[in-house]
Parts: sequence; C-alpha cells; structure tokens
Amino acid sequence: MFDPAQLQTFLAVAQTLSFTQAAHRLGLRQSTVSQHVRKLEEAAGRRLFARDTHTVELTEDGEAMLGFARTILEANERAVGHFTGRRLRGRLRFGASEDFVLTRLPEVLEEFRRAHPEVELELSVELSGTLHERLAAGRLDLVLAKRRPQGPRGRLVWRDRLVWVAADRLRLDARAPLPLVVYPPPAVTRARALAALERHGRPWRIACTSGSLNGLIAAARAGLGVMAHTRGLVPPGLVRVPQRAGLPELGEVDFVLLYGRGDGAGGSAGGPRGGPAEALAEAILAGGDRLHLP
Repeated sequence: MFDPAQLQTFLAVAQTLSFTQAAHRLGLRQSTVSQHVRKLEEAAGRRLFARDTHTVELTEDGEAMLGFARTILEANERAVGHFTGRRLRGRLRFGASEDFVLTRLPEVLEEFRRAHPEVELELSVELSGTLHERLAAGRLDLVLAKRRPQGPRGRLVWRDRLVWVAADRLRLDARAPLPLVVYPPPAVTRARALAALERHGRPWRIACTSGSLNGLIAAARAGLGVMAHTRGLVPPGLVRVPQRAGLPELGEVDFVLLYGRGDGAGGSAGGPRGGPAEALAEAILAGGDRLHLP
C-alpha cells in the first residue's frame, strides 16, 4: 500500500522538479520531502527520480507513478468526502491563463465538478496580467497564471522556461527588426520579451497582436513572426527558434495559484482550508503534470 502523504510529496517534486520547491509548496522540511520520496521508492521497489546536486528528473518508473498517484489520491479524497459527509457548496470564480487553452486542464475541472457537484464553478480564461488585475479587484476567487515580477508569490504549480517559437519555415534576417507575435498589455510574456530584446539591443517590430492564444498561434504558423512561449506548452505546428538566430534568453517562468480577497487570503499563498477555492487548488496541484501539452 502506498502512503497518500508520500504520494502527495512525490507529485509536488515531480511537478516542480525541485525538492526545495516541493518542500515550500507543502510546508515541509526538505529532509521530510527526501524521506517521503525515499520511502515511496522503497515501497515501489523502483527509483522514481534520477537526481544529482543540480537536477531532478523523473525516471521511466516515475512517469508511470504519476498516473497511479493521481488515481489513488483522487479516490482517497472521494472516500473521505463520502464517509465524513463533507460536501462543498457555494460559488467559485476561477480564472485560468490563456496558456492552458490547449492542455488537459478541462479534465482536471471535470473531475472537480464530479467530486463537488454542488459547487457553482465559473471559469474565466484571460491573459495572466488581466487575471492578476481581476483578482486584486475582488472579481475572482482563485487564479492559475504566470507569476508577475514583484507580485504575490502564490503556490507554485510548476516552473518552466520561456523560449522563442515560430513556424519551422520562418527565416529571420539579423539586420532587420525582429517581427513579434504578442499578446496586448498587460501580458507577462509580452513584457518579458520586450525587456529582453531591449537589454540585448535587438530592434523589433510588432507583426501581430491578439488577446487570443489561437490568434497568436495562427499568426505564428503563417510565418508572421516569432512569439515568446512556455517551453512545456509549445503548440503543435510551431518549433523553438534555434540558438544560432541570436535571440536573447527569456529566463524561467512560474505558474502559480493565487487566492482572491473574497476567500480571506488577499491573494496570498495560503488561502482558506476546506473551501471550494482550496479544494480546486489541491486538485490542480495534484494534476499539475497534466497541464503540459499532451
């Protein structure tokens, strides 16, 4: 039998690829996280992570454990809810970044609705910057979005890198301004891309602006320009721009969960325990690996 606490720790490490970040997310000591993983590996009789002093990666058995861990934890939650008679009710205004339009987030939301049928879930899909503004204005209860610089830290779902992507056939002229396919302000990726180009001294021009991810993808596939995008969410039909193009590094990006003021958390990382927002947050954290493109 696998210990649910150890499985929860395993998922946190698998999603952040960091024992330190997993400990921060779970409110545990790093030594406790290491102990949980070691005991789970002993119970499974397999290595779940390949790790050294700098990197943490899932093994093939670790990848297999992801699905089992989610299934076990979801069944455990349903059983606890059934036998304790705990039924969540109320209205939950949830905002998700445009980045998740093409991922398996709908599966996570469907499972949440099935587990909590009396929660009235309202979904808003917007730019990360817009979601932060709506959260601060008290118009959302929970947000899954990119972390803003100097913004609330939130609960880390996973960390990835921003990369330049474009149509495979696009050829860039180093002597001409770089054609950009971007979201409008206050998009986090737009701000990051323009700041990186300014620091690098690379001239640029806006070739397409769209508030829709599908609009940006269509423009990039048509060869209008390059766009900054999360490495783990690169849409089909687009590829990473090769390093020989000389474009500047964009750095890492964090996807976080933030609670609204209506939940008494003021956008903090903590949030109320036991309410609809917390229940959905836990479901997203448990299924975080499914928020990458299949």
